[in-house]
This record gives sequence, C-alpha cells and structure tokens, in this order.
Amino acid sequence: MNLGKKVAIIGAGNLGIAIAKGLVKKELYEPSSIYLTKRRIGLINHMIEEGYQVTDDNKKAVKEATVIFLCVQPKQLEGVLTKLSGLLTEQHVLVSVITGVKIAQIKSYLSFNLPVVRTMPNTAIAIGESMTCLCACELGQDYLKPIQTLFETVGTTMLINEQMMKAATVLGASGTAFVMRYLRAATQGGIQMGFHPEEAQLIAVQTAFGAAKLIKENNSHPEAEIDKVTTPQGCTIAGLNQMEHSGFSSALIKGLMVSFDRINGIQEK
Repeated sequence: MNLGKKVAIIGAGNLGIAIAKGLVKKELYEPSSIYLTKRRIGLINHMIEEGYQVTDDNKKAVKEATVIFLCVQPKQLEGVLTKLSGLLTEQHVLVSVITGVKIAQIKSYLSFNLPVVRTMPNTAIAIGESMTCLCACELGQDYLKPIQTLFETVGTTMLINEQMMKAATVLGASGTAFVMRYLRAATQGGIQMGFHPEEAQLIAVQTAFGAAKLIKENNSHPEAEIDKVTTPQGCTIAGLNQMEHSGFSSALIKGLMVSFDRINGIQEK
C-alpha cells in the first residue's frame, strides 16, 4: 500500500514534532515533504529553518498530503475534522495519536468512510527509539502494515486490540516519565556518593540503556540478568533488598495502576 510522498501533522505539539523529526532522521521523508500545522504558529516557526512546511492552515496541509497524522487535543478533534471533511478523499489515511479517542468516534466526524489507524507512540520517536502500539478499523487494515513499517523505522512496534490502548498509553507513553524519574534519582545518588552531576548522570543513563539492551537482545527475564550481578553478601543484593524493603517495586506498580485507573476514569469518546 503506497502511503504517498507527503505527510501532514495536524496539531504539531511535542509529539507531532517528535514524529516529524523521527521520520526525517530515518530518511523516510524530507523535511520539505512534511507539513506541520498549529494554531499558535509562532511556537513552531523555528521548524522552517530546518526545512519543514509550517502553516496554521490545516486545509492547505491536507490538500498537499496523503498521510494525515492527527495530533490535536481530544476536544479539538471534532472541529478540526468537520472543517476538513470537504477536502478529505479516499486517497487519505488518518493516523491518530490522540489519547482517549476511539476509532469509532473519529469516524463519526467524517462524512464518508476513511481508513483510520490508531497509534500510541512515545516521545523517543524523535531519536528512533519509540515504543508504538497500533490498531486499525476494518477499512484501515490494509494500511496497518505500511503504517506499522513506518513506525518500525523509528522504534519498536506492537499490534494490539483497541481495548488495550489505555494500558499501552500508561506503560509505553507515561512509562517514559517513570524511567526518567528513576534516572533522576540515580543521578542524585551518584552525586551524594561523590560524582559531579554530569558524571553521575552519564553513568546512570548508560547503565539503564545497557540494562534494557541486555533484556531486549538476550530476550531474557530481568531476574536472570539480576542474578548475574548479585553475589552472596555483596553490595548489590544489599541495595536491592533495601529498595524492596522501602517499597521500590510496589511503588512502581502502584504508580502504574494509579495512572491506569486515572485514564480509565476518562471516558473514551
């Protein structure tokens, strides 16, 4: 399935910009082939210097592009699609990254049936390391693999049922913030032990990166890798036990579930 040579990102906030930069970084599109739209255009005018097409006119962007990324706030979606309804054609495919809006609701704002793919990437897409979950409507099934391939060039992907999208949002998107908080804490501990801040952060970041890569490339369980660095009466097991006594794993799981409860409390449209 040909996705076309031009892309429109409607509502180019942090995630939209991250998508654009990821597509360019992996040489899928030239900056000049990506249209970025935003009502407060002054916030993204700096992208013009990098070669992107920047406009506050959604209609202009849709006329030029085939793949339309919907990155607006949920409350803005109906108004945006209503205004674009006369310009959308059967050649377009809509790719939503909007939290809490079901495919059925997106389609209800359209004047005719269009392929819709719902995705949940995270901001690491800007460096080609996103975790992106995807699903699609029946008409969008033909586009699901090409869109998945597109996202695979900027990270790892997983096809899921739409009912799992809320969980994917917490674990894959909010999860980025949870990992960052661990890195901040590890850096602070390193400073307390005597490292300069930039040294402590480098050690913490590279250690986390290496640990994650061990799990991914070895396809191993975290506990198997933990066993490799814990020795009887050693410093590692002493630290791990203290963290568990202080509720490390419990706090993380509770944090995930509180986020999950919160997102479940937000009625999907």
